[in-house]
Amino acid sequence: MLDFAVLLALLALIIVVARLAGAAVARIGIPPVVGEIGAGVLLGPSLLGMQLSQDLFPVDQRGFLDVLARVGLVLFMFVVGLELDLSLVRGREKVAVSVSVTSIALPFALGIGLAHLFVSSGATEALKPADAEFWPFALFMGAAMSITAFPVLARILTDRRMHRTETGGLALACAATDDIIAWTLLAVVLAIAGVEGEHSHLPHWAIYLAVPFVALAVFVVRPALGWLTTAYRKAGELTPTILSVVLVGMLLFSATTDLLGIHYIFGAFLFGAIIPHENAAALRHEILVRLEQISVLLLLPVFFLLSGLKVDIRGLGAEHIVPMLGILAVAIIGKYVGAYVGARLQSVPHWQASSLGLLMNTRGLTELIILNVGLEKGLLSQELFTMMVVMALVTTVMTGPLLGLVYPQRRVARDIAEAERAALGEEAVDRILVLARHGQDNRLPVELAVAALAGARPAEIVLADLTAQGRPLEVGSGLSLDLAEMAAAMERQQVLVHHGEELGVPVRVIAHPSADVEQDLVELVGALAPQGLVVWSDDPALTAVVAANESPVVVAATGTTTPDPDAPVVVDWATGSNGEAAIVLGARLALARGTTLALHGDGGRRQAAARAALESRGVRFADPAADAGPLAAVPIAVGALDAATATVRVRAELDAAPVDFAAVPLAAGATV
Repeated sequence: MLDFAVLLALLALIIVVARLAGAAVARIGIPPVVGEIGAGVLLGPSLLGMQLSQDLFPVDQRGFLDVLARVGLVLFMFVVGLELDLSLVRGREKVAVSVSVTSIALPFALGIGLAHLFVSSGATEALKPADAEFWPFALFMGAAMSITAFPVLARILTDRRMHRTETGGLALACAATDDIIAWTLLAVVLAIAGVEGEHSHLPHWAIYLAVPFVALAVFVVRPALGWLTTAYRKAGELTPTILSVVLVGMLLFSATTDLLGIHYIFGAFLFGAIIPHENAAALRHEILVRLEQISVLLLLPVFFLLSGLKVDIRGLGAEHIVPMLGILAVAIIGKYVGAYVGARLQSVPHWQASSLGLLMNTRGLTELIILNVGLEKGLLSQELFTMMVVMALVTTVMTGPLLGLVYPQRRVARDIAEAERAALGEEAVDRILVLARHGQDNRLPVELAVAALAGARPAEIVLADLTAQGRPLEVGSGLSLDLAEMAAAMERQQVLVHHGEELGVPVRVIAHPSADVEQDLVELVGALAPQGLVVWSDDPALTAVVAANESPVVVAATGTTTPDPDAPVVVDWATGSNGEAAIVLGARLALARGTTLALHGDGGRRQAAARAALESRGVRFADPAADAGPLAAVPIAVGALDAATATVRVRAELDAAPVDFAAVPLAAGATV
């Protein structure tokens, strides 16, 4: 009999334990889902013993918890489908298909072989349920060994910022392809097993209606769902009506696939997959935000608990050591070798193929879902279920640390910058990098960049709008948040793109969230090797970026988006090519802004000669009082911050030869 007070107390306990466990493992770089699964195991007979576990979670209460857990699975599988973006595969089709097929085929074949060993060996015969026939059992073992958890893999990539690298892009493409193949394979295995779920009154051939149902979903329902994007744009937010349509569709699709005799999780996955992806990043992110509150905090922890109650590590004896090692070997080696070979067949470099092999081994929550399906359908014994859950935890935990050895964070940052440089192309000869600031009018830095180019063509201005990464959603991979923030940043900077067009220089935007803005900017400077850099004076990354820069730097004082027209451009004189490069850049800015040029420091006869030559070309110099004025009082300065003296000093290594101030280009149309 249901004791509602007891049920509420159990839910409170489940939430507290799940949150604490997830936070604990996250501190050491392990995906929180591993801690939450582990918490479910610890609350079960594995730690507490069968009797205490049953006292804490009475059997007569578990039926109601099971309903909540199933709803949680429906929501999660919808999210898996929602974040499945086939555009990730575009341009990588050959590698994605090769890696996916081999990383599924090898562990699938090895899983069938392992199932045969379990059946043929008298010591491990009990691992196969007595009522299960060999081929359904063996095929399910093969399918369970072949799974890659796309959400967990994508979350690892986003946490490590690898999704911006070529390796991360390949991994996402392979995992997306793997998801489609693996879930289709599992559906086929369940069909072959003759599973008809709870609806045995349906004829056996009803399962074949799944094929026309999928076709109806893809070719009829999917185009109709374009209404969601239109309604979202019109409303400007996720309205209750839009969310209701999504939830109703998800539930109906789940009910349909369950009626057809496959499993309700396939319907939720399918509906998520056909939700529009084109220009809908913000819509999908808002859907995830709403679902996270109920799914992650309440429903999924209940599923983890019920799964843990089915795991009894104490029930494993010495006779299970060899089977356990066999399961781990088949799962890890089969997936790694399969992915590695598939990548190498497409000429992917060794280290990159090795990274793909490690990433494709991620199983996590997706594996736990499949194992519960197998246990529910009588295709796994209790002991085998326990060992397979251990395998899912081990393969997920090992991914991060091993990946850190093969692909360290410094290399990730460098590859991100290289990928962004490659995306810009090689057409521009002269390139000025502008570090934008959120909430600031960035037209001034763009104007300064145009002036610094002095009419050089072909040229471009690269606007870097990197923002600190927000808290990623726990129910999703983090990709939706990333895409939504990128879309917002691109929209925010469109006014500067148009402003550059008006000034005659194309503006290219690099915009994305970053877990380490300073490091990413440093690597970006190294990869782009710009001919100039424009940055706000209070930019937190200024010192580090300038230290990595080898070109003239323009520092615009914060809050001076409309500076006094009479305020001079200030140059801190330094003897040699650095100082001369600073004077040239300062002269260009002064001419472009129609103001004066002020020189700090005494450069002797060379400085005097430079001043005379530039004055003859129309450059106006400030009076001595302005020359000696405090740096903080001027809005624009040429150079780079010197932390020791809090002054401005150029850090350019342009040309060892002296500058010809009488001929160097100063403005658009000028020639040497």
